[in-house]
Amino acid sequence: MASEKETFGLTGPTFLTSVDWNNSNHRRSIAASLVQGVYILERDRHQNRQPSQALAPLWWESFHFMLHRVLVDDHDLSIFGAIYEFKFPPPHYAYPGLNPPRFVLAFRGPINNSSSRAEDIKLNLHCMINNLESSSRFRIGMEMTQEIVAKFGVANVWITGHSIGSSIGLLIGRHMTKKMGIHLESYLFNPPFASPPIDKIKNEKVKMGLRMANSVITAGLAVAANGGKMPTKDTVNDPFLVLSTWVPYLFINSGDVVCSEYVGYFEHREKMEQIGAGKIGRLATKHSIGSIVSSARGKDSEAAHLIPSAYLTINSSSSMGLMESHGIHQWWRQDLELKYKLYQYKENRCMH
Repeated sequence: MASEKETFGLTGPTFLTSVDWNNSNHRRSIAASLVQGVYILERDRHQNRQPSQALAPLWWESFHFMLHRVLVDDHDLSIFGAIYEFKFPPPHYAYPGLNPPRFVLAFRGPINNSSSRAEDIKLNLHCMINNLESSSRFRIGMEMTQEIVAKFGVANVWITGHSIGSSIGLLIGRHMTKKMGIHLESYLFNPPFASPPIDKIKNEKVKMGLRMANSVITAGLAVAANGGKMPTKDTVNDPFLVLSTWVPYLFINSGDVVCSEYVGYFEHREKMEQIGAGKIGRLATKHSIGSIVSSARGKDSEAAHLIPSAYLTINSSSSMGLMESHGIHQWWRQDLELKYKLYQYKENRCMH
């Protein structure tokens, strides 16, 4: 039996009867709805809903998209992603200002059914140990992204995802930027931050002390791994600086332990600049202790969740429970208490 949350007419952004692609709230709501479409595609499949009973199509058809392709996991045959195509490509539309994307690649997070739970858990573990690149879901997503971009151009492609699906989207965006110099417009909801949620500590002095200690330790390990020398400034080959030109949209709920640390991560880097410890802060922000230890063992391990630049949208609504604060449905609600901040990384300072 279908739940209310699966039914577009009951819980979807039905207020979007006329879409303004220049409106950031509209773009956010549609990106989130397309991710929800992937969740419902998998639930339709798992519950063997026939086309006449399927609940998924309204989540994209309501915004003039059609399903171009489903992305299927090699191991459990579950649907983990989808490629949507806008129904009215150029030259059939002419919107003032921003155009809708020609294609959107969307990736879901974990889903509560027996057939896909094991692979979802495995993907979470890959994320925690910075090994998401070895997963078949990332490989498939990356191949499809490269194929669509090669055919239709980067300006026509969006990436979106929720939870671990955001981690896949984040990693795809990193690869496209660093290896191909391509900046994908990316809408990433509740992306996991693979470290303890220090941001949830109420005492500001304790919180600041823990962040300072972590920065000093991480920077010290990075120097030790570099033979005891501070890494030289290399504005051409520094992968973190190369990556800084890509600015994904991150949607964070301050009450969600999975992603809330992104707020502290960016704010702390800014505070380190303010107190004159920017060099330590910039070095620490590029590394995690786990990635440094793995590199010292000869493994090519990168902390994929650490990104130099982002446009943060923070939902600080206090009325949500733990499950709701991590859910995708919040991101098309009209009563959200949102804060916005751009963090743009520079080697000599962090701009905002």
